[in-house]
Amino acid sequence: MSKVQIGLVQMSCEADKQANLNKAIREIRVAAQKGAQIVCLQELFTSLYFCDVEDYENFKLAEAIPGPSTSALQEIAKELGVVIIASLFEKRAEGLYHNTTAVIDADGSYLGKYRKMHIPDDPAYYEKFYFTPGDLGYKVFKTKFATIGILICWDQWYPEASRITALMGAEIMFYPTAIGWATDQDEETNKDQYNAWQTIQRSHAVANGVPVVSVNRVGFEQEGAMKFWGGSFVTNAQGKLLYLGSHEEEETVVVEIDKSQSDFFRMHWPFLRDRRIDSYQPITRRFIDED
Repeated sequence: MSKVQIGLVQMSCEADKQANLNKAIREIRVAAQKGAQIVCLQELFTSLYFCDVEDYENFKLAEAIPGPSTSALQEIAKELGVVIIASLFEKRAEGLYHNTTAVIDADGSYLGKYRKMHIPDDPAYYEKFYFTPGDLGYKVFKTKFATIGILICWDQWYPEASRITALMGAEIMFYPTAIGWATDQDEETNKDQYNAWQTIQRSHAVANGVPVVSVNRVGFEQEGAMKFWGGSFVTNAQGKLLYLGSHEEEETVVVEIDKSQSDFFRMHWPFLRDRRIDSYQPITRRFIDED
């Protein structure tokens, strides 16, 4: 099958984990009713975005993967016959935590996990306090409807991550995300930041000849100084926008992706053919400042 129906759930969250999970499941049902075959949820959808502060109490939000949330999602995936991409706060062991996305196939089976590789540490994004960098490498998952690659939020700024994921055979790349604007910023800065965020991900679609799906949260949370900017989107394999979400509203939408377009675009813009893999060794250095 070349055409796949992709569901995106752009939502706001609250402090109650169970309420967020219930809301996500309700929206997965909505997406399935609209014909979705693969449904992607936003980053850390079972909680508020707690990384805006460094607080040891927030570690209590973490859970095992597989665990309670994946079990609930496996049931709904099997019932509806949909693939679910679920970003969760993983407790791997005592004192060891990851920002992790679980993938559940359409028969309810747990396919595995991807642990976020690039961990930010910026004002209101204190993720290094909570998360150990991923150690599973880049991953693809062979689901019923497509072979998918998963990257998470801060990963989206790194072309190396998308390239490797594409080279592993990803037919569609997904980016569960949590990103927003500081409330004291001017409108021009807000626009520039959003455009940069969208542009870098669309460029991954162009460079690799694969569709990209980016799902962000929306709205204000807690008493923080951040407004999550929504703006979830889908591109085809040439970076053309197929869907662009609101900056203000919660939305559950379904977008059709044609996987067969990748062959067409890769033939006409043969970037993979012309890669000079013999010349890329310097990319493994932090900075090329010595011979």
